[in-house]
Amino acid sequence: MKRDDKMDRRGFLRKTTMAAVIGISGASMARATGVPRERTREEETMACAIIGYGRQGREIAATVARIPEVNLVAICDTYDVMRKRAHRDAPDARTVGNYRDVLDDEDVKAVIVATPTHLHREIVVEALASGKHVYCEAPMAGNIDDARAMARAARDTPDLNFHVGQQFRADPQYLSVAKFIRGGALGKATLFRGQWHTKQSWRRASPNQARERALNWRLDPDTTTGLVGEAGLHQIDTALWFAGALPTSVAGSGQIMLWNDGRTVPDTIQATLAFPGGLRMIYDAALTTSFDGSYDLFSGENSTIMIRDSKAWMFKEVDAPMLGWEVYARKDRFYREQGIALVANATKLDAQNQDPTADDPNAKPPLFHALQEFADNYFYGPFEPSAGYRVGFEAAVVAFKAHEAILNNATVDINSALFALN
Repeated sequence: MKRDDKMDRRGFLRKTTMAAVIGISGASMARATGVPRERTREEETMACAIIGYGRQGREIAATVARIPEVNLVAICDTYDVMRKRAHRDAPDARTVGNYRDVLDDEDVKAVIVATPTHLHREIVVEALASGKHVYCEAPMAGNIDDARAMARAARDTPDLNFHVGQQFRADPQYLSVAKFIRGGALGKATLFRGQWHTKQSWRRASPNQARERALNWRLDPDTTTGLVGEAGLHQIDTALWFAGALPTSVAGSGQIMLWNDGRTVPDTIQATLAFPGGLRMIYDAALTTSFDGSYDLFSGENSTIMIRDSKAWMFKEVDAPMLGWEVYARKDRFYREQGIALVANATKLDAQNQDPTADDPNAKPPLFHALQEFADNYFYGPFEPSAGYRVGFEAAVVAFKAHEAILNNATVDINSALFALN
């Protein structure tokens, strides 16, 4: 039986499992497990185009090459050097310099937008208007007005799939942790923390002055969402997801501590999100040190869960109740602490035999799972994406307000009216 005619077992299980974990509504669940959308002709692959062939665009191209259902037919970039590179990397895909050429191509069914953040709005809105399914890299947009316009466009085209690249929501490890947290493993949540450290300037050089300006949009105060948006959005989005709530305020501070090269965008930032009920998420990011890398901590009265490098551990309090299954789980030492390994989709034997510091050669990165979900939605949908327009818009608003607080070294209210689309 062809995938056009009926959802296969793999697709059904993925959708029903995801729905249970992230709390998809009954109406959305009916869409997820119902009759797939009708097609005008037989389609065995999703013909897609990538718009923007910078670092993330190249990573996306390499990833979709691993998904048999996706056929990369076109790559668009305004810079001729990138188009030549695209031709070398994907010789079967045609290369173009104007994204409208892609949108006018009726054979292209879906587009993946990987341009700088501030360019997303125009491309996404036009792509949806032209009948294309859209996967848009995160952050969704460069300001609240742009993000709202994109969310409205996606809302008003319900037969088209619109996914935002908040990849962790599609990743099995994060979905597994979400299930533990929803099941009460933390007890009362008391503190969330996120960190992103890497020693790099973010400044990029080019012999072409105009190209150099374009490359350094993250350092331009008129186009950047700063470290909290461009680096921190995924971790902040995870906190929103696991908290099951939106923050009411954010306190921020930012400094230029190392890269005194004329920039005005901080290279070191801190932000504290205040959620209803007193829960706080403390986030810091720096371009000045690589020590301790990136990780997230979710603490509660009974345990703390750490996610690091797509791995997760639970650190139980001595007075926490027994859960039963932890007796059989792998235990890893972290200085004076013992972490119970939370291994997604693993048997007890698998969990025992894994090296906690080694990369799993069979594990796929979050980007793969997000793009696979996008392809699945094309064939088996439409169903509610794990990161659709509402999720993308809410995370973007929080990131924008956090960036505002950081630039002003202030506390900024996050009024619920900011999340309205009308």
